[in-house]
Amino acid sequence: MLNAPRPVALVRARAQPVPRPNDLPVIERSAVRLVVLDVQDKVLPFHTHDPDHPDLGSWWELPGGGIDPGETYLDTAIRELHEETGILADPSQVGPPSWRRRASFRHRQRRHLQDEVIDDPAPARRTRGLLAFRWWPTPEILNSSECFYPGRLPALLGAFLDGDEIDEPFELWS
Repeated sequence: MLNAPRPVALVRARAQPVPRPNDLPVIERSAVRLVVLDVQDKVLPFHTHDPDHPDLGSWWELPGGGIDPGETYLDTAIRELHEETGILADPSQVGPPSWRRRASFRHRQRRHLQDEVIDDPAPARRTRGLLAFRWWPTPEILNSSECFYPGRLPALLGAFLDGDEIDEPFELWS
């Protein structure tokens, strides 16, 4: 059983330019990430890798994805949660995004530059690049030396779960 999901989402109009490598074609988009909690407050990240960029190794990442044309962050949170985890959430279960960030990373032979908001919802049916998933007790994430996306997840998760508003600085993740 799940607690109400809280999206981590950010949509910034005309976000400021940020320095980024000129290494791959760029995709700019807005996205939603989800902190999915079960009734024991365990968090569900996916252990993943990018077969196109083996130099990145593997990491644990929050479920989520890009906001499609015409969608709100809430629409995206509900859709991505279902697509990636099979969990059907009611919009009333998804809180307002309170963690905002801008990040850039390499993925599938593209450089993504995305504005993200983070919220709370549930798990997914990803296959490409998915190695595993695991329900992590929050203290284990907070004290982990594993690689995460967002990269500052261990440092900011506690504040996010406490209800703090987070405006994270730009992250050049890869």
